[in-house]
Amino acid sequence: MNKKKIVTAIILTYNEEIHIERCIRSLLPIAQKVYVVDSFSSDETVRIAESLGSEVVQRKFINQAEQFQWAIDTLPISSTWIMRVDADEFLEPQLIEEIQLKIDGIPNEVEGVYLKRQVMFMGRKISHGDFAPHILMRLWRTGKGHVEQRWMDEHVVLSPQSESIMFKHDMVDDNLKGITFWVNKHNAYASREMVEILNTKYNLISKDDSIKKVNDPQAKRKRLLKEKAYAKLPPGFRSLLYFLYRYFLRLGFLDGWQGFIFHSMQGFWYRMLVDVKIMEIEERSGGDVAKIKQILADEHGIKL
Repeated sequence: MNKKKIVTAIILTYNEEIHIERCIRSLLPIAQKVYVVDSFSSDETVRIAESLGSEVVQRKFINQAEQFQWAIDTLPISSTWIMRVDADEFLEPQLIEEIQLKIDGIPNEVEGVYLKRQVMFMGRKISHGDFAPHILMRLWRTGKGHVEQRWMDEHVVLSPQSESIMFKHDMVDDNLKGITFWVNKHNAYASREMVEILNTKYNLISKDDSIKKVNDPQAKRKRLLKEKAYAKLPPGFRSLLYFLYRYFLRLGFLDGWQGFIFHSMQGFWYRMLVDVKIMEIEERSGGDVAKIKQILADEHGIKL
């Protein structure tokens, strides 16, 4: 076995024919195995993935966290390292080279590697607004990480005593499906975000906050800010305040006209949508937990 290829990459897919070849080809130089866990795509995703040598497993999708944890618990992974990659992401050549050069020399006590993710929106890299780069645990030793079981913003978490490092170069998130898909996706995200906020308030289900117990350079800070500061602000007003913070104080306006659209939609419209969904469900349920769960199941397809 080529010692440089000691990574198993796992990709979750549903109708990703526009992205999957780009993603897999960027992984081939460093991946011993690429698994695609597909949720019964109706397009050419499976055919393309298999044609590139990936192994495709079909499984019904519940949410990202549950699906990915199933993958690392169930798939016959024999490599030293596991990498999580979304179908609309790819590794830049500099990151591929960095992984090839460094991964053999990582000390045994280091169990995870943080990667920097750059987001492309309408052809432009989003570089400001306190949004870039995202620092995410995407590469970890097999058996050493688990996925927080949450409906939104789940993270791969190592043990509190583990050591981790961060690579210098980037992976890229560049979704090519257009703005209508982006809006529909964020509408679904808003429902999942709503579940997390309602769960904090009403204890709908057990809550996994594993990320708070580890030394994460970005995720832990953002989780605490969201729950201890953002959540305390009045609904609606907080989304406006967050946009103003991102666009002006954190220089989002430097991302050009694409940045205005991105920061106003992702930083304001999306957050406002979450708040509106919360206000609606609380008004209709009267805060009754059983009614909240029933509305989530009937109207959002989320069964708790």
